[in-house]
Amino acid sequence: MDNLPLLRDIHLPEESLFFPLGYGWILIFSLPIVIYFCYRIFKYIQIKSKKYYALMLLQSAQDNSLESAIKVSEILRRICLYKYKNAVSLFGNEWVDFLNAHTQKKLNPDAAELLVYAPYVKKDKVFKNQDYQILRDFAKWWIGENL
Repeated sequence: MDNLPLLRDIHLPEESLFFPLGYGWILIFSLPIVIYFCYRIFKYIQIKSKKYYALMLLQSAQDNSLESAIKVSEILRRICLYKYKNAVSLFGNEWVDFLNAHTQKKLNPDAAELLVYAPYVKKDKVFKNQDYQILRDFAKWWIGENL
């Protein structure tokens, strides 16, 4: 039996410029990209969650009472404690001026009076209902711009 005619020559594969990477190398090369995008998503969720939480607190202060005006002021001060450390000690008209300086929409003087004097007036003091609504709308706008 002569097996020699059945044998064929060895053909080498063509040379390629790029070699196929193994799964481990693909994972190692893509890991920094995945970590970067996870970091960006985490920061986005963190920023949005503070805004969402502040707006939910503001939503809970929907009644037209002095307690709701005090709560709005507390929410704004808590945001300033986080973002503007030097503004926490402000009070009175300086507090209103600071809030107006950090937003495009300015606070109505009557609503500003409600914001300034609500913690100090008697509980039977009556402010206009629209002042409460203007104060809540301003706080919502201010939170949207500053968080």
